[in-house]
Amino acid sequence: MSLTAIIFLIVLGIILFYVEFLIVPGVTIAGIAGAILIILGVYFGYKEYGTPTGHYILGLTFATSILSVILMLRSGTWEKIALKSKIEGKSGPSLETLINIGDKGTAITRLNPYGKVLINEKYYEAKSTDSFIDPKTEIEVKKVDRTYLIVKPIK
Repeated sequence: MSLTAIIFLIVLGIILFYVEFLIVPGVTIAGIAGAILIILGVYFGYKEYGTPTGHYILGLTFATSILSVILMLRSGTWEKIALKSKIEGKSGPSLETLINIGDKGTAITRLNPYGKVLINEKYYEAKSTDSFIDPKTEIEVKKVDRTYLIVKPIK
């Protein structure tokens, strides 16, 4: 195998490693193929040109890999390919500001123990303190949790 083919195998292996890290993260075919190509390149370097040249090829492969990673991190390459858009926004008002303990409403769906309720002309997710509450049953808020209300039927 010629020296050009060995260098091509090693360079292609390094490129596949970069594809693995930058485009397709995780352990995928690109990373495995990159490792195989680098190992084959170094192996053929030892086989075709002997131990001293094989050592040079191994050392240059290692140095090239490390140097390219350092240059990639320092040159701002990550910033060039990184997503720059920001998601800005706020969540709506918390349930504690919208609903008070003791507010009354109607069960829209069966609370088994969770379901939908209508309080102050708005729909909310609620949990029953009893086992079940049928639809169209009048309910009262007993507690306001972060994401749902805890209600009991009015008897």
